[in-house]
Amino acid sequence: MKPAVKYTLGRLGLFLAVFAALFPTPLNILVKAMVAFVASAGLSFIVLRRWRDEMAEQLGEMAARRSAEKDRLRSALAGDEDAAAEGDRVTAADIVEHPKRTGA
Repeated sequence: MKPAVKYTLGRLGLFLAVFAALFPTPLNILVKAMVAFVASAGLSFIVLRRWRDEMAEQLGEMAARRSAEKDRLRSALAGDEDAAAEGDRVTAADIVEHPKRTGA
């Protein structure tokens, strides 16, 4: 499962657990939801640290790939033939990993 999905589901689960724990209290339902939201945010900072770090790492890798591709495209548009040829190469791993992007 992707780290972003795991972390999001973990945050949602913490919210629902805190909300369920507050359910018997005689508070308005919106107040319960707000308290559950704040409490689950604090708990997720401690409890879901590893999943948050995994998600941050994944997002960092994606940003680095986009930045590298953007630099390659700028070089190709500026007339760099090597950068243009690099974009034309598709490896078997790219086809397996992203079949819709490569047209396979």
